[in-house]
Amino acid sequence: MEAPLSAPLEVGFDYTRSLGPVLSRFFTELRDRRVTGVRGSDGRVHVPPAEYDPTTGEPLTEVVPVASTGTVVTWSWQPTPVEGQPLDTPFAWAMIKLDGADTALLHAVDSEGESAAMHTGMRVKIRWAEQTAGHIRDIACFEPSDLPAEPGELDRSAGSSAAGGPVTPPVTMITTPIHLHYRHSASLQESRYLRGLAEGRLLGQRCPECGKVYIPPRGACPTDGVPTTDEVELADTGTVTTFCIVNVPFLGQRIKPPYVSAYVLLDGADIPLMHLVLGCAADEVRMGMRVRAVWRPREEWDNTLRNIDHFQPLDEPDAPFESYSEHL
Repeated sequence: MEAPLSAPLEVGFDYTRSLGPVLSRFFTELRDRRVTGVRGSDGRVHVPPAEYDPTTGEPLTEVVPVASTGTVVTWSWQPTPVEGQPLDTPFAWAMIKLDGADTALLHAVDSEGESAAMHTGMRVKIRWAEQTAGHIRDIACFEPSDLPAEPGELDRSAGSSAAGGPVTPPVTMITTPIHLHYRHSASLQESRYLRGLAEGRLLGQRCPECGKVYIPPRGACPTDGVPTTDEVELADTGTVTTFCIVNVPFLGQRIKPPYVSAYVLLDGADIPLMHLVLGCAADEVRMGMRVRAVWRPREEWDNTLRNIDHFQPLDEPDAPFESYSEHL
């Protein structure tokens, strides 16, 4: 028996969000190398700022400046940094209560790779990034400090703008890249399907109880809960069941809109698979349209469904609705 296939996979996107007045002020101040919090109804100063009061649920508006120094409340050692983390040498993740704040901020502490240097109650200060842009990454990390806590309210009214510097627009949007790297191990059934794709074959699995054919295959029939044991080779022709016309451009898009993403029910299958339908105008695609797979050149084939570049219309009458109505 051949071993199951596995491959590294990455899921990633840039998450962009708009900021309300509270967070806009917070990130604008970070860009100018200052930190602010917000005061709640019980008098506590929240850093990072909360947009709504944790006690009453009411909007919070009283901005409070806090210091760039603080105290480690609790911490955990990161011996092997991974991609995307603040530092590339061993460091500590720590909850840090900045002077003037009543809640703690999560960030990295650079103790020069020595976990023994970390302790609860440790005094730290912000190490600012060389270039700031209005993001939490403007705080590069925290580092040990011998500065005592700053008592009382902080007078932070004299900032760069107040000192005669140029007035810069507030930060109203932030973009955070999100990436997940992992290794996917396919099941035995999936591995047979993926190896079949490398040979130009479409392999599904049939349930021995109800007779339904699944592609991509499943280890067990979701209807009967029994293992799918019978391999079925399917044709590369099928019927469009439902579809969507894509009109909105997005990052990484390889086809200029408008184009159609459709569910195609391969002949002999009982579950449709999603793919592109090209070869005709987007507004000509319809439910019941008969289509055939267009394969990439054989030298480009691998163990993925990318071997099929798209589906294109067949010169055949549309399939009657009754033939696919149970597969929408």
